[in-house]
Amino acid sequence: MNRVCSMFSQLLQFFPRSDFELAVRQHQAERHARGFSSWTQFIAMLFCHLGRAQSLREICGGLASCEGKLRHLGVRQPPRKSTLAYANEHRPWELYQTIFEQLLSKCQPLGAGKKFRFKNKLLSLDASVIDLCASLYDWAQFRRTKGGVKLHLVLDHDGYLPCYAVIEPAKQPELKVARSLRFERGTILVFDRGYTDYDWFWRLTLQGVYFVTRMRWNAYCKVIESRPLPSVGPVISDDIVQVGHRRYRRPLQLRRIVVRDAESGEEVTFLTNHLQLAARTIAEIYRDRWQIEIFFKALKQSLRVKTFVGTSANALKTQIWTALIAMLLLKYLQLRASFGWSLSNLVALLRQQLFVYRDLFLWLNQPFEPPPWPADTAQQLALAF
Repeated sequence: MNRVCSMFSQLLQFFPRSDFELAVRQHQAERHARGFSSWTQFIAMLFCHLGRAQSLREICGGLASCEGKLRHLGVRQPPRKSTLAYANEHRPWELYQTIFEQLLSKCQPLGAGKKFRFKNKLLSLDASVIDLCASLYDWAQFRRTKGGVKLHLVLDHDGYLPCYAVIEPAKQPELKVARSLRFERGTILVFDRGYTDYDWFWRLTLQGVYFVTRMRWNAYCKVIESRPLPSVGPVISDDIVQVGHRRYRRPLQLRRIVVRDAESGEEVTFLTNHLQLAARTIAEIYRDRWQIEIFFKALKQSLRVKTFVGTSANALKTQIWTALIAMLLLKYLQLRASFGWSLSNLVALLRQQLFVYRDLFLWLNQPFEPPPWPADTAQQLALAF
């Protein structure tokens, strides 16, 4: 008879305790700690997202109600509300950034499939604002009566996995974070018009990084060369243009592509520094940028990143980084499963099965099949009769 622990315990096996403790020592997360370990804090915050707990009281009460099953999780006793609140406020959030990077290295080989024929790495860059109450989160004041933080994210299109994240106050502009990022040579970076900065475009070109973006309607543009167009298709024009102001100190020559949307009939103008790819491929690359918008939507709808269980900056970043870890874990399960899961269904059904004793991957591949009968059940019934 195959005996398994709870599905929550099987999820935690993706985080080896030796690697976790190494990260704890690296960040000195348990300095002056007495009794309450970082592993227990991590389990509590992961339960907050996967179990959809609304508050610290629900986190601690939910774990306390399963006290007999906590031993499989490596927890001696459920945390107390005040202890968990103090840990979220004072223990460094950088610990969970390291755990995120450890899990990412395991997930990336599964997302090695290619949607496009080119061999370049395709990444999307975007940011999303998470609204906060200005009176409770005075350190994150955004407007007069509104607060917020901004999650800057880089999405890898191989498996649509988040590979880099920065959490800043909402008043921090996207371009300031984008300028600080470094990408490998040959990478294709996709972003929207909010990142328009010709100096940054110049530096990306010098670094050998390709980009695809939308062109602003009021941008200065001078046509240098017109390229041949395909006989059929939605491409209207394909030109080499000089962008920027007439007195721009670095006259940057880029490729401007105008495509007509088949559904709305609207003309969409793209800018790129990649001269070899077909114009239609450039349009498809930008269309695939929508996946990062889907990721932000799934993160906010499925996990606890719109309401928080702490008001300090450290507690908020701890909760967002553990949400990114939970999302990466869900993406890993989605890639491993043979069943066609949508992310919303996977989160909803997994929430109901967290403390069920069943093989995780058998349930993942056949979620609506009953668990198999134990092999010795027939013999036990015969002896009882």
